[in-house]
Amino acid sequence: MTDAPKHPISPDPANELARDHSPIDPRDFRNALGTFATGVTIITAAAADGKPHGLTCNSFASVSLNPPLVLWSLGIFSQGMSVFQDASHFAVNVLGASQQALASKFAKSSEDKFAGVQWTPGLGNAPILADSVANFQCRAANRYYGGDHVIFLGAVEAYAYNRREPLLFAHSSYGRFLAADDTLLTRKP
Repeated sequence: MTDAPKHPISPDPANELARDHSPIDPRDFRNALGTFATGVTIITAAAADGKPHGLTCNSFASVSLNPPLVLWSLGIFSQGMSVFQDASHFAVNVLGASQQALASKFAKSSEDKFAGVQWTPGLGNAPILADSVANFQCRAANRYYGGDHVIFLGAVEAYAYNRREPLLFAHSSYGRFLAADDTLLTRKP
């Protein structure tokens, strides 16, 4: 393995758009990104007809504390793109370690992902999922195009959280956080 860059640096990274050819292999790039452990969220919004929509997402990130801003991204050809493009609000539901089945359910295409799922309507009727470890209710503040994704910027208008253990994702697998004091390994000086 080498730390040398695998491609030349773009003269203007701010203007990067999706293109048909790239010196970077998409599968290998995805593998490299998979080394970064992330939390697992379900992003929700209500369609114009009031129907709830949601999808599993691990591209969620904090942007700013003041004002409170968050972001997430969605592939431009995703089924629910029009719902999220048109929604006034969306909710980020951070999943707990016990909610792996829910993450898997919302990661797949389905007519009614909310069947059997407990939720309450939040701001803009965006669903707030029961038992998530945190939720962020956001006004859709802006959208940006980045390659083959749309980046959604949300202004956080309400949030809630608890101290339960979050669900993590790395190397294409779900997992749990193991705190340093919980480790089974013994360190020797």
